[in-house]
Amino acid sequence: MNFILIGAQGSGKGTQSEQLTRSLGVRHVASGDMFRQAFDEKTELGIKAKAYLDRGELVPDDITVTMVLKRIKEPDCAHGVLLDGFPRTIPQAQALDAGLQKIGQQIDLMIYLKVPREELLKRLSGRYICRANQHVYNINSHPPKVAGICDLDGSELYQRSDDTGEAVEKRLDIFFNETVHLLDYYNAQQKVIEVNGNQGIDQVRTSILNQVKAFMASKNEG
Repeated sequence: MNFILIGAQGSGKGTQSEQLTRSLGVRHVASGDMFRQAFDEKTELGIKAKAYLDRGELVPDDITVTMVLKRIKEPDCAHGVLLDGFPRTIPQAQALDAGLQKIGQQIDLMIYLKVPREELLKRLSGRYICRANQHVYNINSHPPKVAGICDLDGSELYQRSDDTGEAVEKRLDIFFNETVHLLDYYNAQQKVIEVNGNQGIDQVRTSILNQVKAFMASKNEG
């Protein structure tokens, strides 16, 4: 099955995606990681995407969709993927659906982590990420064992510049004014489950897995 995980910055997507991919037996495909790998490997699409990003522009949908579809076709994605960070707009979702249809696949379910804006701002003020592998910590709710050091790989923890001040407000505005319309698109296909992300990490994971199981059961019955 192919899943999309959607939520505003600070909703816990990074934390939940690591655990969900293991539980669901699918591959985590994050658009940011995919771009970084394409840049490092100097692929044709990676070079094209970098040219836009270097100019401070958004990567055109046709390049991004092509990269995502190419990734989904790779052998390690044979059992499905959990898309994180893509699609962000309805045109991207439509292009993704059309591309998947050509290879006999589809998006089976969108998982929406719903968290109030006030809570997101509170979380982001305490969010830190490890430099080596992007593991996510929060000094309030999920602190590292040693301050400033990742538990898993020992690398330095840092705070992203867009997790503070006007930058985070702008990103949240984009999500709540634009990206959230994806819910309407996939709701029309009856492919959305909404999870209360304003709970503990384990409670959120349990809620997601219970709702995914219920969705799959109802789909099989149908």
